[in-house]
Amino acid sequence: MGVSTTAAKAWVERWERQQQHYAVDREERFTVIADVVEHVVAGRAAPLLLDLGCGPGSLAARLAARIAGAEIVAVDMDPVLLELGRAHHGHIARYVDAVIGADGWADALDLGRPLDAAVSTTALHYLPEAELLRTYRQLAQLLRPGGVVVNGDHFPPRTAASSRLTAHVGRCRAERSGARAAEDWHTWWHAAAQDPQLADLFAQREQRQRALRGGRTAHWRLTAEDHARLMRRAGFQDVTSVWQVGDSCVLVAVKE
Repeated sequence: MGVSTTAAKAWVERWERQQQHYAVDREERFTVIADVVEHVVAGRAAPLLLDLGCGPGSLAARLAARIAGAEIVAVDMDPVLLELGRAHHGHIARYVDAVIGADGWADALDLGRPLDAAVSTTALHYLPEAELLRTYRQLAQLLRPGGVVVNGDHFPPRTAASSRLTAHVGRCRAERSGARAAEDWHTWWHAAAQDPQLADLFAQREQRQRALRGGRTAHWRLTAEDHARLMRRAGFQDVTSVWQVGDSCVLVAVKE
């Protein structure tokens, strides 16, 4: 049994609300990422964009709304989120089932031409350092000169004192906006698992997680400076932060 467009819309909208529980100023971060991509692709017909760890298409949908004529390839390893994206946002992207950083993942994208931009939000922290470096190097090869990698995520500061400070600022910001009132990640997944339309997809998800030995563990220990260092090692000499609130930051690496 497939997922109806009505059910997919409801689950994606509920996903958007629960993500507000975690991401400080999530919508503004999306907007900043789109600002960067819009600047990089200005004047280019049919720019090619890659959304890394796309989930149900949240960032891809916002990019499609901002950048007319963009071709978006969206990649993720979660069959539940991918199918929700296809059913609800299928018209805005081509969805690819692949494990970012695994052998052959870049070939599975079947791009056919250089990328203008590769974007990600709260996804690449699942990669251990060596795998992240390899992924940044692969992205450097996939991008055209002048193309960018844009990574929006929560990056912990180097010291415990600074971590407590940035966490406090982010928590205060979220409380003022009411974002903390949204359901959390675990509640969303528990509720989605009860939907009969998603049962087969959850079975696939469990099989995938077993194949990955329980799934990937988030490597939150990598700071923004660590990511910038890895980006430079991967060949991106021009790396900068363009936005930050608390520990939520947008890093941009430009291919020369």
